[in-house]
Amino acid sequence: MYSLLEAVLGVGRELELSEVLRHIVQAAATLTNAEYGALGTVGQGAYLSDFLPVGMTDELIARIGPLPEGHGILGELIRHPESLRLADLTQHPASHGFPEHHPAMRTFLGVPIRVRGEVFGNLYLTEKRDGALFDADDEAVVSTLAVAAGVAIDNARLYHESLRREQRLEALGEITRSLLSGAGIDEVLGLIARRSLEVAQADSAAVLLPRDADGLTVEVASGAGAALMADAVIPSQGSLVGLAARTGEPVVTRDIRTDPRAYALPDFGQGSGPVVAVPLTVGENTSGALRLSRSAGRPPFDASEVRLVSGFAGQAALALELGRHRKEAEQVALLHDRDRIARDLHDLAIQRLFATGMTLQSAGRLIDRPEAADRVGRAVDDLDETIKIIRSTIFELRSERAPGAGRGLRRLVADVVTAAAEPLGFSPSLKTEGRIDTDIPAAAGEHVLAVLAEVLSNVARHADARHADITLSVADEVVLEVVDDGAGIGGSAAGSGLGNIQQRAELLGGQADVQDRGPTGTHGTRVTWRIPLQPA
Repeated sequence: MYSLLEAVLGVGRELELSEVLRHIVQAAATLTNAEYGALGTVGQGAYLSDFLPVGMTDELIARIGPLPEGHGILGELIRHPESLRLADLTQHPASHGFPEHHPAMRTFLGVPIRVRGEVFGNLYLTEKRDGALFDADDEAVVSTLAVAAGVAIDNARLYHESLRREQRLEALGEITRSLLSGAGIDEVLGLIARRSLEVAQADSAAVLLPRDADGLTVEVASGAGAALMADAVIPSQGSLVGLAARTGEPVVTRDIRTDPRAYALPDFGQGSGPVVAVPLTVGENTSGALRLSRSAGRPPFDASEVRLVSGFAGQAALALELGRHRKEAEQVALLHDRDRIARDLHDLAIQRLFATGMTLQSAGRLIDRPEAADRVGRAVDDLDETIKIIRSTIFELRSERAPGAGRGLRRLVADVVTAAAEPLGFSPSLKTEGRIDTDIPAAAGEHVLAVLAEVLSNVARHADARHADITLSVADEVVLEVVDDGAGIGGSAAGSGLGNIQQRAELLGGQADVQDRGPTGTHGTRVTWRIPLQPA
């Protein structure tokens, strides 16, 4: 009786759950004089989520192989949680034999451990020393120990949960501060992955965001295999993260290697066992999933851990939503700035330039010397040209109306010019005049882009030019002009693709003109392509 009291008191002293469990099974083996003992934790689905043996060396355990999962005699206590004493366990109908290298076992005593009325696990004792059988006294002693063990386990779990709750609050506080500080989305998501991994005691964590309708991309990863996980794409169909993202519900598996719902990850899935995937949900919107995994053989994620991970997933979803709103606010602010600049240019700069031009024009009539009058006239022309450039800039500033709006023709033309810089060896100049984005119909705009690309391609291949000036204007007609300082496009070069631009012009009721600006090889080429303006 003294030994039992000593064991009960010893079990109650510990607060770390793993130490409590080890102390329980060691005390049970000592009290019953058993050579071998084990404590199996019962998980979801009537299997052993954890198995803690005593009486065997680590070398022998490794030689035996994977720990039991709850089949045979061990499963008998899971299915029927009552004390079980056997003189020869090999004769029981549920016995499945032993794996290779496993020591012989005959006598057996099994007793369930309950925590708050629910079966937590089972104590298994075998091979009572001196060849004796386990008797009723042994069963009574172990049953009493199991009651005390249930209380000690409950206390240890409460202690563990309080520590985890404290860690969770600390992590969520750090994440919230990061969100409020305006940190980048990737930085916040990376912090969420790291802290969720630490608090949930996982081995790897990843945040996956939708790539398209068919897959999710690993946006950030932490822990084992993080470098291999970066930018990996997982299909939405046939994967746990896809299932979580589609249904909006957490998905848990005790072993991803054998779960038919799981997608085999060839690079970083090796060695993973338990996995939980939780959707990133704000309101009714789901925007991806948070995936945590543990190495094979470790306990699966229980219900409390799934709730814990869901809290981190909620923070990740909130970070994405805040990032989206912040980006939209920045776009709106940019549009307001563009609108203000355009308004100032129109109301202030153009009006003052126009007034200056009118003053100079009036003054020019009073000048007697022709040379001076010509210089004033050229200055007035320069002011007119400057006003056109500013107006073109105003149109461009106002061309992007709202976040998500389509790209205008002006921007697409600029993209073609930018792309041509590398084959040309220099950056051509581009000037646009008029309401390019609003007055040129979409169909005509496609021809403009194709003609411009064709002309610049010919300049790069044949002209040996150092400069090229491009002008796109719209008034009563659409006019595209490309002028270069190369060798000229004479002979066969003129027909190498430039015939296409004539066909495009004629198709739209216009015309194309390709001319050498002077003697071939000295002054370059001027290509003019014009079409009548049709209603947009």
